[in-house]
Amino acid sequence: MVRVRTWAAAMAVLGGLVWVATTIGYPERATKAAVSLPPAIGIHKIQHVVIIMQENRSFDSYFGTYPGAEGIPRRNGRISVCVRDAAGHCHHPFHDPRLRNGEGPHGTGDTVLDVDHGRMDGFLRQSEKHYHACAAAHFSGLICSGVGPGSPTSVLGYADAREIPNYWDYARHFVLQDHMFASTDSWSRPAHVYLVSGWSARCRAGHPSSCINDNQLPVRKTASGAPVIYDFAFTDLTYLLHERHVSWAYYVSNGTEPDCVTHTAACVPHKVRAGTPSIWNPIPAFDTVRRDHEVSNDQTLPHLYAAARTGTLPGVSWVIPNQRASEHGPHSIGLGQAYVTRIINAIMAGPNWSSTAIFLTWDDWGGRYDHVRPPHVDRNGYGLRVPSLVISPYARPGFIDHQTLSFDAFNKFIEDDFLSGQRIDPKTDGRPDPRPDVRESEPILGDLSKDFDFSQPPAAPLPLAPYPRR
Repeated sequence: MVRVRTWAAAMAVLGGLVWVATTIGYPERATKAAVSLPPAIGIHKIQHVVIIMQENRSFDSYFGTYPGAEGIPRRNGRISVCVRDAAGHCHHPFHDPRLRNGEGPHGTGDTVLDVDHGRMDGFLRQSEKHYHACAAAHFSGLICSGVGPGSPTSVLGYADAREIPNYWDYARHFVLQDHMFASTDSWSRPAHVYLVSGWSARCRAGHPSSCINDNQLPVRKTASGAPVIYDFAFTDLTYLLHERHVSWAYYVSNGTEPDCVTHTAACVPHKVRAGTPSIWNPIPAFDTVRRDHEVSNDQTLPHLYAAARTGTLPGVSWVIPNQRASEHGPHSIGLGQAYVTRIINAIMAGPNWSSTAIFLTWDDWGGRYDHVRPPHVDRNGYGLRVPSLVISPYARPGFIDHQTLSFDAFNKFIEDDFLSGQRIDPKTDGRPDPRPDVRESEPILGDLSKDFDFSQPPAAPLPLAPYPRR
């Protein structure tokens, strides 16, 4: 893969005096010219963007008690929130010390019922229905994949520095965003599709104009039980990166996705692997990726470790887990934190740390309680708040970002840094897909560059123990 993002960036990396080929494509005819280049400034000090996407946690479930953040409402030092169950009994969010816990349903309809016209009180009632339905189905099937230890009230539990000390340490030393909303008010597949494209739709292969808005992209299976593979003909960010010769990779931790908990005939776990489309890995399903012959950019996690070690990180990287490391209920958040910490440690220890921005977030709320009503920007979202952190040598230390953000802000940052501000826009990118809007241009969307101080000396790495003592 090409490491540098543009011809100009390549020369910026070389610095000082460089040779310039006056006849592009014919280096043997190059003439010698001395060019003095200034150092990279501002956002362009970031030459590597790494987006790590974990699973199914709301902001309040991880940072609801973090000092200075907009967390779980309190009165006189005590949690004042009352979430009622189906019988009308009042329940309060509570500290849950368990590393494994259950979650609630989290499709588009569940968002509506959880939000409950802005009252933010439907989480427990939805969870009760979810648990009862799964009990009747003997806890098999995709719908029951998140049901784990505990009871329906698990959705009201929150962790803090006792359970997730590394995440809180990253917040203390770097940037915590307390108004990051999932781009879509739905579940994992649309969230991951939005992450790389700013839209979610189903299409006829090879025809971007045929795409129809679809905020569910439900799991469908053939008669033999194999998952139906969607084709995404609309434009994704890799199309623009490819045009500008910006290197990218989508790193997959091989294993399984949490399609089920029990190994019954009715519920067989689906593999997640590089090069194969799946719920968390939409990249191989995009027409643009196949047409640009870049399916090989969909790689296994060891490739990320190798790139971090050798200083060959791509310009843009996305990183997804397998189910054991995902923090998706009922899997251990301690194991997930260790997986994320190892990745961040590897990047910090490598030659690219001084020019890298890591964005760590979670794909949806997992049915877990959050008290902030999400903004409505179009028919697809936003979804509920999720945790989000910025980890970089230029991140403003200890800063809490209160801007309204969504995953679209990651694309906006990448476009501003690498693509001169070009958006995924059918009016300008040459591909006529009928997306309802250009999400990066949404007026309420904040600017991630405000989380950085590019005038500060680069911060030293902060290596942490993957399994800190509790």
